[in-house]
Amino acid sequence: MDFGLKGKTALVIGAGSGLGAASARALSAEGAHVVLVGRRPEVLAASAAKMAGPTTQVVWDVSSPEQAAGRIAEIRAQAGPIEILVNNTGGPPPSPAAGQPLDLWSTHFRGMVMSLIAITDAVLPDMLAARWGRIVTIASSGVVAPIPNLALSNSLRGALVGWSKTLSRELAPKGITVNMALPGRIATDRLRSLDEGRAKRESRPVDDVIGESLSAIPLGRYGEPDEFGAAVGFLCSRQASYITGCMMRIDGGMIASIGG
Repeated sequence: MDFGLKGKTALVIGAGSGLGAASARALSAEGAHVVLVGRRPEVLAASAAKMAGPTTQVVWDVSSPEQAAGRIAEIRAQAGPIEILVNNTGGPPPSPAAGQPLDLWSTHFRGMVMSLIAITDAVLPDMLAARWGRIVTIASSGVVAPIPNLALSNSLRGALVGWSKTLSRELAPKGITVNMALPGRIATDRLRSLDEGRAKRESRPVDDVIGESLSAIPLGRYGEPDEFGAAVGFLCSRQASYITGCMMRIDGGMIASIGG
C-alpha cells in the first residue's frame, strides 16, 4: 500500500532511538524526507544510517520551548516546509504522585508538554498554507490506565491528551489531522530500564518482572519498535485522512477498558 508520503517532509522529535527512530524509519520507507531531531549527534547519525531515503539531522535538545520558533525556522530553511510532525519526548524518572518537588513537576512540564506545544505552533503555518498536515503525538498507555510509580508521566502526558483533542477540532476544517499514538509495552531501552528499576525496587529477578508483565498482555509478548512505527506511519498516511482526534493504542490488547 502506498501511503502517499513520497516527497513530503516529516519532522520527528526524539528520532535517535526507540519509538521516535521507529516512527522515522516507517516514514522514510514511505518516501518522506525525514528530519531527525535528537540531542546526541552520534546517535542521530546511527539512526539516519537505517533510513531508506534522504534525511536531515538536527542536534537539538527540545526541552527549552523558547527555542522552538527559531529552530523550526532554521529547519524550514534547510529542509523546506514541514508537512508531518511526530511529537515525541523521553519519559521522566519513575516516581509516586505524592511528595514530588514542584521544581521537578515544572521542569518536566516544560520539557514534555510546553516544548511540544511550541514546536507544533511553529510548524503549523506550513500545514495551514498547504491545507494538509499530519500531527502525531506519542504518549503512553498510562494516559488511559495510569501506571504505578510513573506519576509524572501519567500526569504530564495526560495534559497532552486534552491539548491534542482540542487542537484536532480546530484544525480539522483546514485539512490537518491531529492524533496520538499510545504505546503499551514496546521493547525499547526505556522499557528495559523500567523493568530493571522495578526488579531492583522489589528485590526480584528482572525475568520475573518481565514474565508478570507478559501475563497481562493478551498477545503474550512485548511489541517491536517497528510495529509501533508502522502504526504512526499509517496515521500520517493519505489513507488516514478521516482519522483525527483519536488515541490509537499499540499495546497488544493490554489495556482492558473499552473507552479512551
